[in-house]
Amino acid sequence: MNFNLAPEQKLLDDSLARLLADHYSFEHRKAHSAGPDGWSRDIWARFAGLGILGLPFAEEDGGFGGSAVDTMLVMQGLGRSLVVEPYLATAVLAGGALRHAGTAAQKREMVPAIAAGEMTAAFAYLEPQSRYDALDVATTARREGDDWVLHGRKCVVLHGDSADRLVVSARVEGGRRDREGIGLFLVGGQAEGVSRRGYPTQDGLRGADLSLDGVRLPASAAMGEPGACADLIEQVLDEAAAAVAAEAVGAMEVLTSMTLDYIKTREQFGRPIGKFQVLQHRAADMYIALEQARSMALFATLNAGSADAVQRRRAVAAAQVQTGRSARYVGQQAVQLHGGIGMTMEYAGGHYFKRLTMIESLFGDADHHLARLTLLGGIGSDW
Repeated sequence: MNFNLAPEQKLLDDSLARLLADHYSFEHRKAHSAGPDGWSRDIWARFAGLGILGLPFAEEDGGFGGSAVDTMLVMQGLGRSLVVEPYLATAVLAGGALRHAGTAAQKREMVPAIAAGEMTAAFAYLEPQSRYDALDVATTARREGDDWVLHGRKCVVLHGDSADRLVVSARVEGGRRDREGIGLFLVGGQAEGVSRRGYPTQDGLRGADLSLDGVRLPASAAMGEPGACADLIEQVLDEAAAAVAAEAVGAMEVLTSMTLDYIKTREQFGRPIGKFQVLQHRAADMYIALEQARSMALFATLNAGSADAVQRRRAVAAAQVQTGRSARYVGQQAVQLHGGIGMTMEYAGGHYFKRLTMIESLFGDADHHLARLTLLGGIGSDW
C-alpha cells in the first residue's frame, strides 16, 4: 500500500504548517484562550481562507470534497500547535451530523457559511447521566402540531457556548436507553428556551452545559429520520474519534521532540542527562508509543468511512485503545523527564499533556474501547 501523500495533500499539510508557524505560537495560544470566545476569530478567518473549514463537505453542498485522510492531516497539524479554535466541534462533529443527516435545505444554508468562517456549530449529544454512551438520551422532543418541542439538558458541549448552531440529540419515543427513538435537531444558539453556561476545560478549550426548556422548532429543523438516528450518531462519533486520534499524534510528535531536545541540553553531574542510558531507553519507548499511535490513527482514518459499520467500529475502537495508552505514556514520560518544569503553566509541555489527557477520554477511554472491541469480536481475521 502506498502511504505517500498526494501533491494536493502535501500542499495542504505544508500550507497549514506555515500558517500555524507564523500565527500560532504558544504565546498566541494563551492570548486566544483568554479572549471573549476562548478562541480567535482572526485565526478562524485564516482557516476559512486556507479552505480547511469547508474541507470535509461535498462540493455540491458548497464544500471542497476532502477525504478522511485530508481531515487527518488537518487534525495532526492542529494537534502540533495545540489549536483552541472550534474546528473539531464545527467541521468534524456538527459538520459530520450535517453531512450525514442534514437535509438539502440545511446544507444549502450552513455549509457555505461554515466554509466561509461565518458560522460555527456544536454537537450536543452528551448528558449528565450518559458518560460514554451517546445513545443514553433523556432529552425529549415531542410533537405539538407541526412543531417539535424540546426539553432536557446537555453537558460538556465542545464550544457550545459560542456556537451559532447546535445539533441536538433528543428522544422522540421509547425509554432512555433504547437504541430506537432518537432524533437529531438543528437549534439556533440564541433560540428561545436555550440556556448556555460556558466554561474553560482543563486543556484550554471551551465547553458548555445546555438547558432546553420548551424549545420550539419547526418540522424543518429535524435532521435525518426522527427516531432512527442512532446509527448516524455512532458514525459521526466514530469519524470524530479517528480525527482526534490524528490530533493526538500531532501533539505527541511535538511533545516527544521537546523532551528529546530537553534531555540533550539539561545537564546533571556535569553531562547532559540524555547521556544516561536509562533515559535513552525511556525516550526510545516514547518514540515507539508515538509510532504505534500513528499507525492506528491511520488505520482508523482509512476505515472511518466504511459502509461496514462493524468494520468501522472495530477499527476505531482499536485505534482508541492504542492512542489512549500511547498518549498517557508519552505525556507521563515527558513530565518525568522534564522534572518540575514539565507541569508549570508557563511551559508548553504540560499543556500538551493536558490536551492528550482530555483526548484520551473524549470519546471513551482505553478501557471503554477495549471492552467495546471485545464485544465486537476483536479486530478480526480479515486484517
